[in-house]
Amino acid sequence: MGRSIFSHFLILSNTPPRSIGSLPRGARLGKCLSRAGGIYEPRRLRIGESLRCLCSLAVSEPSTSQTSSSSVKKRIVSGVQPTGSIHLGNYLGAIKNWIDLQNTYETLFFIVDLHAITLPYEAHKLSKATKDTAALYLACGVDPSKASVFVQSHVRAHVELMWLLSSATPIGWLNRMIQFKEKSQKEGNENVGVALLTYPVLMASDILLYQSDLVPVGEDQKQHLELTREIAERVNYLYGGRKWKKLGGRGGAIFKVPEALIPPTGARVMSLTDGLSKMSKSAPSDQSRINLLDSKDAIANKIKRCKTDSFTWLEFDNPERPECNNLLSVYQLITGKSKQEVLEECKDMNWGSFKPLLTDALIDHLHPIQERYAEITSDPSYLDGVLADGASKAASIADATVSNVYQAMGFLRR
Repeated sequence: MGRSIFSHFLILSNTPPRSIGSLPRGARLGKCLSRAGGIYEPRRLRIGESLRCLCSLAVSEPSTSQTSSSSVKKRIVSGVQPTGSIHLGNYLGAIKNWIDLQNTYETLFFIVDLHAITLPYEAHKLSKATKDTAALYLACGVDPSKASVFVQSHVRAHVELMWLLSSATPIGWLNRMIQFKEKSQKEGNENVGVALLTYPVLMASDILLYQSDLVPVGEDQKQHLELTREIAERVNYLYGGRKWKKLGGRGGAIFKVPEALIPPTGARVMSLTDGLSKMSKSAPSDQSRINLLDSKDAIANKIKRCKTDSFTWLEFDNPERPECNNLLSVYQLITGKSKQEVLEECKDMNWGSFKPLLTDALIDHLHPIQERYAEITSDPSYLDGVLADGASKAASIADATVSNVYQAMGFLRR
């Protein structure tokens, strides 16, 4: 998962969301049949089929569907793993955009600590890293009065639903997951835990548990959402519809089949040492990333030493200049300027003049976040209260979903 469960996202366009391009043809018909208590067998969405972007660059106006008379907001879930050192890629790729979405959608943002143990980790650091990550969420502008902020392991339904979904997930689907192949080869098969193979089922649980309408995903996460959609459709077919109704349930679909929310630009912030690799917490060199809590001197040093090229001008979108495109994109996202404005400002600059400009922009942007983080961490009781309240709200949704799944799968309930 690139150590980040979901990535950068933007607001939908002013037209109501439609099905993803790879959704099986029978899916819409299936929804109608489900309402009537019917059942359908969807064509399985093949892993590797592309998802159609549902986004536009407009972020100021909510879509008509969110301002209808019913006032029912669509639901979005997203989260990142706890490291305590969220980097610029996490922030620009996901968290910064939560601030916009929390005003328009029903949002649940959580720290996915259960995903953090799929590879070797230091147990004595997990708890602190989890709280530090939550504090950074809030410092970046996530508002607990608008969004539910919680820790994944504090809602036990995540693990419960994962086990139930595992029984309906063919192992062949998991064996084809690209990131499992890459990480298992890197770690060595004898040292890889089962969780590395099955964590996509937990990710599906994270999404389906909350009957999510939309899931923010970056380019490297599309395959995981495709798998989630496959699992949802398979469980709906195996246990939903009339079968569920005969067991005393409401019938119809057990899970919503979530749709992707993919941004047109800025989905990936690349490494400072390799413009072809994504900025990552797991990269061995801290020089490859800007952490949100880096000092002014550390930021200046990293930008001064970051990899560039020998060209004497700056430009976007030249495939032969990945580092140039990455650094200009970071500057654009940090300043909120358009690509054209950045080009106009920087067209006559060389690296020697652009790097100090980028450094100052980063320091100015991150300083308020660092100040707010210090305030939040100085009052542990406040953060504990936010997480407890968020977990309570999340559990009320999650427990209802799990109860339905148990019923539909035929369990004897207490």
